[in-house]
Amino acid sequence: MGATYIGISGWRYAPWRGKFYPPGLAQARELDYAARQLPSIEINGSFYALQRPTSYAAWYAATPPGFVFAVKGNRFLTHMLRLRDVEKPLANVLASGVFELREKLGPFLWQFPPNFAFEPERFEAFLRLLPHDTDAALALARGFEERMQGRVSLDAGPKRPLRHAVEIRHESFRDAAFIALLRKYKVALVVADTAGRWPQVEDVTADFVYVRLHGDKELYASGYEDEAIARWADRIDAWRRGGQPRDARLASSKAPPRRKARDVYCYFDNDIKVHAPYDAQRLIAALAEKLSDAGAA
Repeated sequence: MGATYIGISGWRYAPWRGKFYPPGLAQARELDYAARQLPSIEINGSFYALQRPTSYAAWYAATPPGFVFAVKGNRFLTHMLRLRDVEKPLANVLASGVFELREKLGPFLWQFPPNFAFEPERFEAFLRLLPHDTDAALALARGFEERMQGRVSLDAGPKRPLRHAVEIRHESFRDAAFIALLRKYKVALVVADTAGRWPQVEDVTADFVYVRLHGDKELYASGYEDEAIARWADRIDAWRRGGQPRDARLASSKAPPRRKARDVYCYFDNDIKVHAPYDAQRLIAALAEKLSDAGAA
């Protein structure tokens, strides 16, 4: 069975203070607290601006052994350049300090805007660039732009694998050719629950699965009821055992390569009304119960 990482997207939210975070907890200690309630967190600030090596190093120090970060790729590549001439900007992302996360560095998430349609050649050029281990990432990072001088970290440490996932929001990606491209480059397709606003496609395209739960009734706001948590536990249990849900919403008729197990990363992004951390804890409990029931059987 694959490893399962259930967590939240970001951790600095004012409405969480005094609710999820204990009253009086210093803002500087919020990551420390959240990381002891959940095994993984998606870094959200890296989407809006390049972070600094000192920040990544501090986040590493604030989290316990075994903790895993997912890193949201910078929107300059996906939303502004729209994947044109992105080699230098990608080098900037990799040089900006992500290596400071060391063994806690999990998958990179690349999210695309709703008006970004599937263009096979442009998309394949991007997938071809993505490094799949830290040695390849370091080689690319060394090409960072001059403006990054003084705020880079190029100590990648021992060679480790890297993973990438893409989140799409345009209907044109519901295409077997897109699924074939992701499988060719071993990049995961994000399974995104967006209250029906954007496509939910569930083809397995890599040796891991990446899930983002934005709210099933109201985007970013609604909490998941017990029935919904149980449903997602069933789906994650199928993926981590190397299979896929029987009712998976597929864009391709071709089955994924067989595996005995797949790791699953799942992040709740329904943060507006403080549902995300509690829903994550409930899903963790539901998955643990499945293991307990399987052991008893």
